[in-house]
Amino acid sequence: MNAEIIAVGTELLLGQILNTNAKFLSQKLAAIGVDVYYQTVVGDNAGRLREAIEIARKRADILIFTGGLGPTKDDLTKETIALSIGSELVYDEAALHSIAEYYKRTGRTFTENNKKQALVLEGAAVFPNDHGMAPGMGLHKEGNVYILLPGPPKEMNPMYVSYVESFLMKLASEEKLHSRVLRFFGIGESQLEDTIQDLIDAQTNPTIAPLASEGEVTLRLTAKHASEEQASSLLDETEQNILQRVGEFFYGYNNDSLHTKAIAALRKKGYTLSCAESLTGGLFGEKVTEIAGVSSLFKGGVICYSNEVKQNVLQVPPQVLASEGAVSEACAIHLAENVCTLMKTDVGISFTGVAGPDLQEGKQPGTVFIGISVAGTAFAVELKLGGSRLLVRERAVKYGFYHLYKKLEEL
Repeated sequence: MNAEIIAVGTELLLGQILNTNAKFLSQKLAAIGVDVYYQTVVGDNAGRLREAIEIARKRADILIFTGGLGPTKDDLTKETIALSIGSELVYDEAALHSIAEYYKRTGRTFTENNKKQALVLEGAAVFPNDHGMAPGMGLHKEGNVYILLPGPPKEMNPMYVSYVESFLMKLASEEKLHSRVLRFFGIGESQLEDTIQDLIDAQTNPTIAPLASEGEVTLRLTAKHASEEQASSLLDETEQNILQRVGEFFYGYNNDSLHTKAIAALRKKGYTLSCAESLTGGLFGEKVTEIAGVSSLFKGGVICYSNEVKQNVLQVPPQVLASEGAVSEACAIHLAENVCTLMKTDVGISFTGVAGPDLQEGKQPGTVFIGISVAGTAFAVELKLGGSRLLVRERAVKYGFYHLYKKLEEL
């Protein structure tokens, strides 16, 4: 079975809201073996929606609509589908009663147009809306299945989970899609893809899909098989072939992130952490403190943006600042070591560099030094980063977590 998701709403086309419903539905459908080949967005226009329906019914078994089930005149999804497939709209008594009770309970006037939300396609399975008013529905009609869902994610998501998935499970293929995401850092998308190009060219089952995102690269491996165990075996084999070539850049799976992996490695070692931030101005500490319970290991940090703070608070020798500069390997190492001493932690990390747009100490924008002190040793990593001032700072933080994680894994 394959599906097309049709999101209805002019606000989507204007960019006023993101179409997060399509992402949610695609992930859920893949998990039950329903392939999504097309996603369509159409405005609140009956003619254009009808055209989209005619196109979709020729290329998809299941048409899933989100949005346009409300009480106003521009909510026209049900009416347009009914005309397009030759079905009648009838009131669902349970939905009508629920909507009327809501208005009675809140002391608001139950107007005629509010009743419109209780209309459903005749003969459809009705999906209750436990978080709103307009119900969803599912209808088999002349070889296609039509699923109508409300637009607000807070209504649509729980409706799908509670009612729609079981409805679709009866239609889905016995073969299910099983996915695994491999996460890489420190290698560009083009380099990674070139290194494994022959594996991508030869892909059948599993498939390999590269994706670049915020300075990282991911590979989504997807296997189709009725047996989860067999699918996992297929994914394992493909993963091993990939990591033999680019394993040095691999750091995690699925929803892992660089900062959560680094913090998990610190917890595993029982180490405490502190930071000294010049270039990044607190961005590293901000990412650390996103994680609940991190106070047990993160003691704090110093934003040492000026040389006076580097020298007077973090005790960077004045001769280092005078001879090598604040943007240097030596300064980064002193900062990492001395913040450990100041905060009494096992691990210290520092960031110093040039975010731009101007030169600093004769060094180009994007020049960054990250210092790390751990287990009695200290070292610094030099980076040459491109992009805007903000991007240089954000990427520096990611590299900091990456090198911290890799060092802890070595110990």
